[in-house]
Amino acid sequence: MAGFRFEAVDATGRRESGVLEADTPRQARAKLRERGLIPTQVEVLLEAVEKKRKRVFRERGLSTADLALATRQLATLLAAGLTMEESLSACIEQSESVTTQRVLAGVRGEVLAGTSLSRAMARYPAVFSELYRTIVASGEDSGKLGAVLERLADYIEARNALHRRVSLAFIYPALVTSVSVLVVAGLLTYVVPQVVAVFENSHQTLPLLTRLLIGLSDLLRGYGLYLLAALAGAAFLFTQALQGEGFRRRWHLTLLRLPLLGRLTRTVNTARLTSTLAILSGSGVPLLSALQAAGGVVGNLPMRAAVDEIYKRVREGGSMSRAIAATGMFPPVMTHLVASGEKSGRLPEMLERIASQQTQELDTRVLSLTALLEPLLILVMGGVVLLIVLAILMPIFEMNQMVR
Repeated sequence: MAGFRFEAVDATGRRESGVLEADTPRQARAKLRERGLIPTQVEVLLEAVEKKRKRVFRERGLSTADLALATRQLATLLAAGLTMEESLSACIEQSESVTTQRVLAGVRGEVLAGTSLSRAMARYPAVFSELYRTIVASGEDSGKLGAVLERLADYIEARNALHRRVSLAFIYPALVTSVSVLVVAGLLTYVVPQVVAVFENSHQTLPLLTRLLIGLSDLLRGYGLYLLAALAGAAFLFTQALQGEGFRRRWHLTLLRLPLLGRLTRTVNTARLTSTLAILSGSGVPLLSALQAAGGVVGNLPMRAAVDEIYKRVREGGSMSRAIAATGMFPPVMTHLVASGEKSGRLPEMLERIASQQTQELDTRVLSLTALLEPLLILVMGGVVLLIVLAILMPIFEMNQMVR
């Protein structure tokens, strides 16, 4: 039997669409009529997928939330005893995302044609990463695909939560900084010129602070747009420079050497690496293959190079814990727990423990950093406003003394 995508209307004129199985298009139309539907379009699923494949690739891939939801639904259906075709069909009907429906329909069509799930997903590399497909393939090889998909859904959600926590933690400081810059720029551009105009006819020598403030105000009024364009150009050039691997590697190495951001960067990448290694090794993927696949989740280039070095040392017969220690890129707790896992034969469990510990440490560091940034930004903003007020009030005090 083949899969067919259909569009039909019922007796009330309501439109319906979906996927059904039949031997021929004629049989598919007959099944629709038995269900009280009038078919308007019936086509072989593979043909429908090929027509829309280019359109799918032009669209953005699935969001992390949609991918995690589809993975968990598929895992639940497989664990309930449904076949792969039935599970994919149910996921297609359940999904509210058009892109998700199209991708899953394409995967289902490949599966109906006799392709394994991991190979079917390989037709959509923009949606299913190599890491995702490696884990699915390990589940197929072990015969525990449902359990592996369940763990995969947990992994995707955990990574999304980690990214969300780090991003949200810095939204408030970034917002405060932006508002502060706008307020100070407004004061210097519109308020200060009107106030200091009073002192121009006094023919008195203004205090140094006031003269500096007037000069800065004149600079912003005369060349503000040019300065803004220069900042935008510098940001653009920096972004373009980061596209080059050499510059990006040096920049990432600089980040690792910074007092606060360095520890934060190291912790984030260690948590990503260990959580990925944990699910790969726990799903039955050999350690060498797991190391090779997990290196891609490490965003910092020097740390990614360290993972490649660990892979080479393990491939040559060395222990993973000694290879980690030799790189000097990862925290000592990772070395000790990996060594314990190698000795006890519980490496996946130890890797999960490292990931959990690093995630907790990351939360603590992010909270500490934001707790430090918030009052610091307020103090800086207050200090700048105080300098502006003093620059305006000092000539007034001197004028009062002259009158007396």
